[in-house]
Amino acid sequence: MWTRNLICIFVAAIALTATGPATGVSPVASAHAAASEIKIIVNKDVITSYDLARRTAFLRLQRRAGKVSQIAADELIDESLKKQEMARLGIRIPDAQVDAAYARFASTNKMSLKQMGQILNQTGVTPRHFKEFIRVQIGWGQAMGARYRGQRGGGILSEQEMVAKMLERGGDKPSATEYFLQQVIFVVPAAKRNAILKKREQEAVSMRNRFSDCKSTRDFAKGLRDVTVRDLGRILEPELPPDWAPLVKGLAPGKATKTRVTDRGVEFLAVCSAREVSDDRVAQLMLSQSGESTDKDAEALSKKYVEELREKAKIKRR
Repeated sequence: MWTRNLICIFVAAIALTATGPATGVSPVASAHAAASEIKIIVNKDVITSYDLARRTAFLRLQRRAGKVSQIAADELIDESLKKQEMARLGIRIPDAQVDAAYARFASTNKMSLKQMGQILNQTGVTPRHFKEFIRVQIGWGQAMGARYRGQRGGGILSEQEMVAKMLERGGDKPSATEYFLQQVIFVVPAAKRNAILKKREQEAVSMRNRFSDCKSTRDFAKGLRDVTVRDLGRILEPELPPDWAPLVKGLAPGKATKTRVTDRGVEFLAVCSAREVSDDRVAQLMLSQSGESTDKDAEALSKKYVEELREKAKIKRR
């Protein structure tokens, strides 16, 4: 649901920024950052005037009707409560998952990451605020699943119920390749990019050519400067970031993708393991991507959940 809404938001963003260059961070954003004040306290978490300015800009990007300053405050209070509940449940969304979702939005709207970042900065939203919004949406979905999964009539379909729905339509249970990946980043600071990028590319290619399994990656990296190795965990083929998907698909365990120059430096992905799976998670993912979800029921349950959190919370506005 929120994925489709945000795609529409970016279409609106492109229209709004088409009349002028989208470069750098907006002066309004910089001014708010410099003069940020605490405006709301939700239990022990604070919401600042800078946070409110970012969300107000986001609402204007959506062309939301009503008093956007009040809507922004209410939304950020709800998000603060959601984040606190996620923390209580032990739900943590890794940066890699957020970055992948962010990249998919850019790809869907036929934009590079740089172009999307420029639009978000020009409109006063900023990539950081948008990524935090994505993180909360993903995490809240998991919190909703943890609370309502398996409850009859709850409105949130469990993985098993999703499969049953698919089979009722006469479809077969789908399969997909499950990858366990490592990300290797040869960091290139922006200030030194022109001077050392070529050398870092050579170093990355050399390490990539020596890769044989994920157990030895960190040993290779120990003797190299400014090299980060991150375990990305389980990623199903449909969840692969668009920029990496063509390079990863079809790779066998013990193989690595070609290197790519990114904003962070020079990177490649290593395949720790790969296998074909046909489980309920795959079916749930495929069905969700087809747009057959219970959006209205989910919205109602989410609203009820947040209302319960609000009743228990200490919220102070300044």
